[in-house]
Amino acid sequence: MITFKYKSVLLVDDSYIDNLINRKILDNGNFAESITVIESPKEAYKYIRDLYLEGKELPEVIFLDLRMPLMNGFEFLKALTELPDLGPDKIKIYVLTSSLDPKDIRRVKENHLVSKFIGKPLTSQILQEI
Repeated sequence: MITFKYKSVLLVDDSYIDNLINRKILDNGNFAESITVIESPKEAYKYIRDLYLEGKELPEVIFLDLRMPLMNGFEFLKALTELPDLGPDKIKIYVLTSSLDPKDIRRVKENHLVSKFIGKPLTSQILQEI
C-alpha cells in the first residue's frame, strides 16, 4: 500500500507546462493522495472559499505561483485572509515561483499565511524537506 505524506494538494499556477511537471514530481514522490490543479487564482480562491463555507476538507498544502494575470499570488493571499480563522494551522502555503525579485521575497516572508518561498523548479529534494 502506498503511503502519502499529505492527503490533498492544490497547485495554483497559470503555466500548463509547470503544472504538468509539478504534478508529475508530486505523483512520483507520493506527496499527496489527491492533487488538484487550478490555473486561475480567482478560480482557486473560489474553490477554497466554497470548501471552507461548506465545511468540507481543505487542501493541506497549496503550491502558489506569484506572477499570474488578472489576479497574482499576493492578491490570492490577501483574498484568503478574508476567510475567518484560515491560517497556517489549516493550510500550508508554499510560494513556488520563478520570481527572484527581492521585493517579492520580502513580501512572501512577511505574509503569515506562507510557510516557505521555493524557487522553481520543484524537485524531489525540496519535497523531502517540506
